[in-house]
Amino acid sequence: MTRIAFIGLGNMGGPMAANLVKAGHAVTGYDLSHDMLKAAEAAGIKAANVLTEALAEAEVVVTMLPKGQHVLTVWTDILRSVPKGTLLIDSSTIDVDSARKAHVMAAEAGCLSLDAPVSGGTGGAAAGTLTFMAGGSPESFAAAQPLLEVMGRKIVHCGDAGAGQAAKICNNMILGISMIGVCEAFVLGEKLGLSHQALFDVASTSSGQCWSINTYCPVPGPVPTSPANNDYKPGFSAALMLKDLRLSQEAALSSGASTPLGAEAAQLFGLFEKLGNGGRDFSAIIEMFREAN
Repeated sequence: MTRIAFIGLGNMGGPMAANLVKAGHAVTGYDLSHDMLKAAEAAGIKAANVLTEALAEAEVVVTMLPKGQHVLTVWTDILRSVPKGTLLIDSSTIDVDSARKAHVMAAEAGCLSLDAPVSGGTGGAAAGTLTFMAGGSPESFAAAQPLLEVMGRKIVHCGDAGAGQAAKICNNMILGISMIGVCEAFVLGEKLGLSHQALFDVASTSSGQCWSINTYCPVPGPVPTSPANNDYKPGFSAALMLKDLRLSQEAALSSGASTPLGAEAAQLFGLFEKLGNGGRDFSAIIEMFREAN
């Protein structure tokens, strides 16, 4: 049994922490939302009223927060309270520079650290089937791996500090671009008189196949578990996709990489959000292309 403090118990963090409890670990959680704390308690997580209460006796601290600035602020507070040797794992999706700064802060405090963002959405968080992309020292990765394996199915050590965030940003840029391509193809197919099932049967088994078609098809019918069959209730919201695409463009600018399709995808999801769709699943962007026609 490991004593774990889990900071950030939202749609992703809450189920992840609950899986740690199911595996026999002692988890104390903290979140600014009272509703999130109540839900966490119902899942067997001990709720803390203040951050320092969650950190008391913690051997490992996991954070799942919205932005890099939040991670740096919270880690500053955490590192004032935990002893040397404590392992800090950040599973937020943030910019690479902030992730690297967090690693430096942890090293200066004598703590182990890992940036370990996730892929798999809320369904993967609940089922314990997430993919973790980890960045940090081999020692930190070895210490974190048994806990990550409780929450995920695929655990990849991508390299040194910040490498996990780099991998996440690149992966989600691919996802945003591919979903736009898939949506455009289905809208074109509709105009040409193709049924959704016919296009799916061809594309999902030939050169057009990708996760955005085979697993997350943006039209109702072909993939019964996709959000398109549930009025685009988000497994991964358009607002989160936009966040990740903007992170990819910040990284492209700072590194000098040319990502014209990533830039276009960011603009299109930015427009989709401005039209009031940020809380819908990102695959619902197909409706924007239909309306444009």
